[in-house]
Amino acid sequence: MKKILDYIKWLFNYMSSIVMYAIIVVLILVGVLLTVYYVDYKKARNNLEVPLYGAYVIVSGSMEPIIKVRDAVLIKRVPEENIKVGDVITYESRDESFYGILITHRVVGIKEENGQKIYITKGDHNQTIDRLPVNGNQIYGKVIMRIPKIGYIKFFLVTSYGWIIAIVIPSLGIIIYDILKLFKKVKVNNQEAKVVNYEN
Repeated sequence: MKKILDYIKWLFNYMSSIVMYAIIVVLILVGVLLTVYYVDYKKARNNLEVPLYGAYVIVSGSMEPIIKVRDAVLIKRVPEENIKVGDVITYESRDESFYGILITHRVVGIKEENGQKIYITKGDHNQTIDRLPVNGNQIYGKVIMRIPKIGYIKFFLVTSYGWIIAIVIPSLGIIIYDILKLFKKVKVNNQEAKVVNYEN
């Protein structure tokens, strides 16, 4: 029985260490990414540009089955000449029904009007092209990566119970674990002190 308890304690300590290190690594990565994004955002804002990179959660099924609801897309700002037919772009809509909303659709045609390129876009799942063409100054970037279903995490974390489950409970677990380790260390030190006093 004692061996089983010792094994359970060892397993708990081992798993706790893994979770703790994983949380630390994730926090460091998030911190680095946020720092890079903030610097890039400030630089772009000063130059009146959109940031070099951006990430957005998809909330409609217009690009299914390639990009589904709650997927996230990572986009990169690219020169207009690098946008080709077949690319998926994220742009700010000028359609009065969706004005100001960021839309991620595929470029299905490129035309030139008054010396400027305009882009014809369409959702893969939609039957018709978008009502209004897209100008270059509306484009935030080209999609370079899709991250499946990560949007569920975002929407889960913004709920009160999601925040508690994802942040508060693991934090409390780490704190309680550290307190138990501290008590155990104090107990061992007291026992060693008693042995020394007894021998003296």
